[in-house]
Amino acid sequence: MVLGWPLLLVLVLCPGVTGIKDCVFCELTDSARCPGTHMRCGDDEDCFTGHGVAQGVGPIINKGCVHSTSCGREEPISYMGLTYSLTTTCCSGHLCNKGTGLSTGATSLSLGLQLLLGLLLLLQYWL
Repeated sequence: MVLGWPLLLVLVLCPGVTGIKDCVFCELTDSARCPGTHMRCGDDEDCFTGHGVAQGVGPIINKGCVHSTSCGREEPISYMGLTYSLTTTCCSGHLCNKGTGLSTGATSLSLGLQLLLGLLLLLQYWL
């Protein structure tokens, strides 16, 4: 019973369980890297990565939170005096827009760990 409360506290406070999620945020940039900072998303928002292209120049990117209804849209956006076509790609996990392909596995691992801790908590009460 002593371990029950700490396990329950971990489950309650973990972002994946509560629905609270952070995303990586960075302004429009023409850099290949966008390390950014963390920002908290609203309930109806998803993390996104925006990829912009314009004829004759390199790509631009940005990241942050966006309303889920804006996901997958292509919009014109001005950057450094040029108009780019920016496409928004969304994901729904905690910090899922952090990097390429790494965060989805990390989110799945985190959720798996939370489920395992929950099962251990239930087993402790049954035994």
